[in-house]
Amino acid sequence: MEKKNILIVEDHALTRFALVASLKDEEFIGEIFEAQEAYEGYKILAENKVDVILMDLGLPGTDGISATREIRKTNKEVKIIVITSHNEEKEVQKCMQSGINAYCSKDIKPDRLIALIKDVIAGAIWFDSSIAQYVLNMTKDSPEETRKEAVYNLTSKEMMVLNLLAEGNSNLEIAKNLNISVNTTKVHVCSILQKLSVDDRTQAAVKALKENITG
Repeated sequence: MEKKNILIVEDHALTRFALVASLKDEEFIGEIFEAQEAYEGYKILAENKVDVILMDLGLPGTDGISATREIRKTNKEVKIIVITSHNEEKEVQKCMQSGINAYCSKDIKPDRLIALIKDVIAGAIWFDSSIAQYVLNMTKDSPEETRKEAVYNLTSKEMMVLNLLAEGNSNLEIAKNLNISVNTTKVHVCSILQKLSVDDRTQAAVKALKENITG
């Protein structure tokens, strides 16, 4: 795997130290940048190539959700993984709507975190099992509606891709499952994002669940 640069946005020095220690010897990890608060993170992003951000929510000043929204205004490509001890339902929902790629607890084991980062780089989305009920609640909060594939003009193949995307599969996994090429999968994903009027895979997955588009 090509080396990826990581930015850790975390105000607690001991947590940053532990994250750096867990990541620094991995072969796929390039440079590791550290920021204690959002604006320091913005500056690092402006001056360096960053592939993955590990974002804390409880930052001083601008919180992690607001920071994610700000980053997404100008950077749709960087992968943002929230690592937090917070798991309030409203906060989880705001995170999902802000454009994150993964949401995990700070008690995640180092080897699982490494695997998670690799999965997210490959295109997967991931949410900690402890917040699964909140994701379900987002769908229950919506009124019962008929299926929306016709409204959004999704093809049958795009529906299959969207179903797998909503389950957290990467482009490679979707391609293998549907017996198509990764490039074809990317074309389908781009078309789905355009038709659903969303900016990224996470928003597409949330919209698919919330509006009962998936089967």
